[in-house]
Amino acid sequence: MSSDAATSAGATRAGPVRRAAAPQFIAWTALAFMTTSSVASLRPAPTMAVYGLACVFLYLVPALVFLVPTSLVSAELASGWTGGVYNWVSRGISPKAGFLAVWCQFAMTIFYYPSLLSFVASTLAYVVAPELASNGVYTAIVIIAVYWLGVLVSSRGTKALAGLASSGLFIGTLIPGVVLVLLGGAYLMRGNASAAPMDNAHLLPEWAGLASLVLIVNNFLSYSGMEMNAVHVSSLRKPGREFPRAMFLAMGLVLAIFILPALAISWVVPAESLSLTAGLMQAFQGFFAEFGVEWLTPVLAVMIVCASLGGMLTWLAGPSKGLLLISRQEGYLPPFLQRMNAHGVQQNILVCQGVLTTVIALAYGLIPDVSSVYWIFSVMTTQVYLIMYLLMFVAAVRLRRREPDTHRGYRAPMLVPLAAIGFLASLAALLIGFVPPSQFGGGSPVVYTAIVGSGILVIGLLVPFLFYRFRKPSWKEAS
Repeated sequence: MSSDAATSAGATRAGPVRRAAAPQFIAWTALAFMTTSSVASLRPAPTMAVYGLACVFLYLVPALVFLVPTSLVSAELASGWTGGVYNWVSRGISPKAGFLAVWCQFAMTIFYYPSLLSFVASTLAYVVAPELASNGVYTAIVIIAVYWLGVLVSSRGTKALAGLASSGLFIGTLIPGVVLVLLGGAYLMRGNASAAPMDNAHLLPEWAGLASLVLIVNNFLSYSGMEMNAVHVSSLRKPGREFPRAMFLAMGLVLAIFILPALAISWVVPAESLSLTAGLMQAFQGFFAEFGVEWLTPVLAVMIVCASLGGMLTWLAGPSKGLLLISRQEGYLPPFLQRMNAHGVQQNILVCQGVLTTVIALAYGLIPDVSSVYWIFSVMTTQVYLIMYLLMFVAAVRLRRREPDTHRGYRAPMLVPLAAIGFLASLAALLIGFVPPSQFGGGSPVVYTAIVGSGILVIGLLVPFLFYRFRKPSWKEAS
């Protein structure tokens, strides 16, 4: 809007005034589909398939207490203040908290890439040799090789990244998801018994103490990223009415994409033999064997890998770029990390991030159980990201009170209760994440808590504190 205004002003001084371009609106259904495409994924399906029919409950709960508050609260913030989460938290709380929020948005990717690429490695194994899916050394090699290849591609500043990511969604998420559900239905119709019970007695997960709730934490990450889509709220004709419609339609679509494939996996793969990284391909292999088309297994594997790689490239270009822009403006990072290459890409940040990713990837080669390592890094990813959401909910309430007259294209109904629900749900998920899940009861709870806690404290809190504490005036960009 500001650039359009400047252009119009320049035209007035220089000559005849051109008719202002009509505002570009998007349909609320289009926003719903955009949101669905950015949130929905098949990757979490094996994690929830462990619970069978109870996965419906475990997806609905975080959708109600996290997805809805996050969507509506971030929409108000995005329609009232530009600059994203850094500006929201800086104005609502403090610049220090704003830096922590944008840092957590970036730092979660340090744990996200190893967990995402371990899923890629396990899926890719079904193209070469399925037994490699549980091989830690193979997984570590794939994580390291694919990440650095992604850095190389991203550092070139290619315009093909957006196209790869959008096509990857259709090829590697929607088509495999539909195929999986249809095969699952046909599998049951042929008289095969479901590996997981599908009766009313299994609608809720079995209660075995606090550890029974831990897997729900991973679903918070499944729904994360809604604050990025909130920037489109001002593009709706009637945001107050249309944005809630878009979000609830998106929530229905996302739930369908999450729940139905998870159920299909639970029909064919018993929970005790289900891999959290390769469970999706285990299901496809079982279904294809049932129908005598095993040759399709590597085809689906390649399609799913394409979607994951497209998502990785999008994340490589996103949060690190946001951190760079804020740091060049406010001087939060040393000059070395602020440098860009000839293509305007934050290459030094990506390289430093790659060093940490490489170190983390080695854990897959040192720890025998790939599923356990995958789960630990998934929890770390979620918890670091939840810190940002805690700050966002607090900032939203304080901005409503401090700046009540600031124009908002959309005002969230009952903002304070919504933010309170989102805050408490995020805090509960963060705390529960320190408890080992019941499926990993063989290890030491103390070791598990120490690993998860140290990762979050060091990368999520200590590093940004040190950057902020020891920043120098010379770090701030002169221009």
